[in-house]
Amino acid sequence: MQADKFRFSNIAASVLLSVVSVQATAQTDSQAWVSDELSTYVRSGPTDGYRIIGTLNAGEQVEVLEESGDYSRVRGQSGDTVWVLSRELQETPSARQQLPELQAQVDELTAELDGINDTWEQRTSSMTETLELREQRIADLEARNNELDNEAEQSRQQVRALQARLDTQEEDLLMRYFMYGGGVAGAGLLVGLIVPHLPRRRKKRDRWF
Repeated sequence: MQADKFRFSNIAASVLLSVVSVQATAQTDSQAWVSDELSTYVRSGPTDGYRIIGTLNAGEQVEVLEESGDYSRVRGQSGDTVWVLSRELQETPSARQQLPELQAQVDELTAELDGINDTWEQRTSSMTETLELREQRIADLEARNNELDNEAEQSRQQVRALQARLDTQEEDLLMRYFMYGGGVAGAGLLVGLIVPHLPRRRKKRDRWF
């Protein structure tokens, strides 16, 4: 987009340079243009006392031959030399003469702008599609991440449940060991108390007579 802007600036600068060039050429060749206001009366001499012998069309290009007081002697497009008020001449090309060239340049700039707009719209469309694809990918990744988080939470709950069951089974087993040991110890104690009170058998004596 920056390159397009630079290109447009270069074209605009070219237009301005061409207008300046036309103006410079006009000044160098002593060319002048009749004012764009209205048709201008011309006289046969350099004062108001001379009779009017015709007119020059608004915007007509003339060649300035000499100046005398408020008047300039000019040669028109017909080849005749007449006198016209200097204030009714201008050093820049008339709008009528500049219009076709400027219109052509405007058309060229318009075509350039249309091309820039088309290029920009294509780039914008491409960027929009890319952005939409990235947003869709991000949404898919976020959804998958949420699923993994849920699965991980379920796994943690299962681990906690299994750990609780294991702890309970260990407590039950330990309790059984205690009860078994207590039973054995109690039985041993009971035997120890009973055995001393059991009647003893007397040993038989052998008699040899």
